[in-house]
Amino acid sequence: MTQSSIATEAELDEALSRPTEADVEAMRTLQGDLLLIGASGKMGPTMAALARRAAEQAGVQRRILAAARFTDPASRHALEAAGAETVVCDLLDRASIEALPDSPNVLYMVGQKFGTAGDAARTWAINAYAPGVAAERFRSSRIVAFSTGNVYPLTPVASGGPTEQDPTGPVGEYAQSALGRERIFAFFAERNQTPTAILRLNYAIDLRYGVLHDIGSRVFAGEPVDLATGYANVIWQRDANSVALRSFAHAATPAFILNLTGARTESVRAIAETFARHFERDVVFSGEETETALLNNAAHCKRLFAPETVTLDQMIEWTAGWIAQGGRALGKPTHFEVRDGKF
Repeated sequence: MTQSSIATEAELDEALSRPTEADVEAMRTLQGDLLLIGASGKMGPTMAALARRAAEQAGVQRRILAAARFTDPASRHALEAAGAETVVCDLLDRASIEALPDSPNVLYMVGQKFGTAGDAARTWAINAYAPGVAAERFRSSRIVAFSTGNVYPLTPVASGGPTEQDPTGPVGEYAQSALGRERIFAFFAERNQTPTAILRLNYAIDLRYGVLHDIGSRVFAGEPVDLATGYANVIWQRDANSVALRSFAHAATPAFILNLTGARTESVRAIAETFARHFERDVVFSGEETETALLNNAAHCKRLFAPETVTLDQMIEWTAGWIAQGGRALGKPTHFEVRDGKF
């Protein structure tokens, strides 16, 4: 039974790291420890907690290691509280990556999106150079790497979004460098025969950030909701983490590519109107829906994993309650509405 509300960060983190039977089975069958590289981001702490809880419920001993620069001590504390062993690592320093502990399973969560317009060179270094160093360092491991749906072009809404077989067409340097990350992992997967899975994710939902938080916050504040990008895909962050954990079983050479998001194309207008009903206030729109959006067809993901355990309506209800009570926000808008690829 789905809980009716989430009032505290402790409740939220528990919900985001609550294993399903499929997660428990994944940790039962996974051979060896798990290393999360780039674990200090938005998804890392709950990913580590999900893996730890699933391993405990499976009755298996698994070290969960988490590597990052940890410029924010709070992220390190959150990971350690989740049961992970933290390791400081500068992902642009080859010697630092070489010094990471061996692990047969590597979940690669590194990426830079925002700030690209002002420092494109660093974005390319993080998104396309660091993966090559990591792929070489962990050539004997299984690698699951997060990518993004931004590697696809804007596509007609009526199409349902690109599948994994459709051509990529990244718009802007962030998206181009993200495709570079994929190509690097795919190259080393074949060169070194490293089983690899690449997950094209958009957009994960956590009540503290995400597309729904972006839209709901505007409605609550009485600010216009831009309709130029009138459609998007969303998935509960716990469900996205679950797919990542279970994707080790699908890592392969050549690299296994998977679109990771909710199965439906969601209307920004309808989402905003639902928030308005929760807040009992009017919603203001700007612009009109265009025929294209950044979309991601996750039909294959649905067939393989049936990942979605939380409906859109439930996510909106939780997010509305969170915003209305003044719940903490991470201050990291998705900018899902950006159409020129400049972040």
